[in-house]
Amino acid sequence: MIKSLRSKFIFMTMFSVILVLATIMGTINAYNFVKLKSNADETIYSLVENNGAVSSNEYVISGNYFSFIFNVPNLSTEETFFSVVLNTNGDVVSVNTQNTQVITNDDAVQFATELYSRGKTSGFYEIYRYRAVDLGGSVLYVFLDCASELTTFYNFLISSILISIVGLLLVFLLVLYLSKLALRPVYESYKKQKQFITDAGHELKTPLTIIDANAELIEMENGKSEWTSSIKNQISRLSELTENLIFLSKMDEEKMLVKKTDFSLSDAVYEAAHPFSAVAETHGKTLKIDVEHNITYCGDEGSIRRLVSLLLDNAVKYSNDGGQIELSLKSLGRANELTVKNSVDNIATGNLDILFERFYRADSSHNSQTGGSGIGLSSARAIVNAHRGKIKAKSDDGKSIVITATL
Repeated sequence: MIKSLRSKFIFMTMFSVILVLATIMGTINAYNFVKLKSNADETIYSLVENNGAVSSNEYVISGNYFSFIFNVPNLSTEETFFSVVLNTNGDVVSVNTQNTQVITNDDAVQFATELYSRGKTSGFYEIYRYRAVDLGGSVLYVFLDCASELTTFYNFLISSILISIVGLLLVFLLVLYLSKLALRPVYESYKKQKQFITDAGHELKTPLTIIDANAELIEMENGKSEWTSSIKNQISRLSELTENLIFLSKMDEEKMLVKKTDFSLSDAVYEAAHPFSAVAETHGKTLKIDVEHNITYCGDEGSIRRLVSLLLDNAVKYSNDGGQIELSLKSLGRANELTVKNSVDNIATGNLDILFERFYRADSSHNSQTGGSGIGLSSARAIVNAHRGKIKAKSDDGKSIVITATL
């Protein structure tokens, strides 16, 4: 339980840190990219106003968005842009590549005609930010070289990702260490609680045995009576409760390992279930057993037999008068499915996993009649969990309960 609590604490902490860090770094990088496009578009607008050429007063890109981080100097538009004018048929009217040394006229024409044929009017083409402007009878495409800005942007993006990963690793190591310290008081308290239950359970066994023996002596001397029968019934209930509490306490221990061996699951389930046919009959109920043959399993055979007994004991106690109880075991390939179904008078439909909570009762008015301790199904879940299986309860019709254990 403590191990599971620690894992959840670490997961929730790391998830929160990742979410916050991703939001911060994502916002910063998104802002940088938007600012890059905005600055490039401002430059393009100035070039468009001069028909794709630098004005008489040399235009300088101002407010470079990386300057506050990397102190990148402002860049002149000289040798960083080119333009192409196309007519409405897509034919080249004019080309201006005087302000770039890396793009030829043929390259410029190829860029513009490709974008024109695709109906693109703005965006990025490789490392160039472009915009198309209708001049009335012709279209002006202006391309601005953003290689430096994009390189800086991607460098910052990669750096932020790497720094975030390293930061998350350091946070994980810190949380891993600190979570152990933070949960130590909880672990000590839980450990003492389990030890108390175990010690109290063992201490209760002796007086219960003595009381039971005294009740037997009273019956031998004075004969059976309503009072001695009541005493023996309550002793039986308390003994069962004590035994189940000790069992649950042991199953909850983190280092508690089941002794796994290969055995016949079919035989174990049938042999554990068969005696309940007579028990069900004495209560005016019927038990149908359907066990698939030759199913083997690697696990704790004693615990599996106890699981079957717990499920059938619960079914007998809480089924309605004259109720039908069905137990089935079948192989699902890599897993095996153990199902116990019993009829009831009335119950909520849907998921009923709350039945596995300790001391939960669907109908508390039947407590004295059933004699149950309220932790039988909790013990069953502990056994299934120890075998790394799954157990669930549900009702499809409100007239029956189906408990399925997948092992």
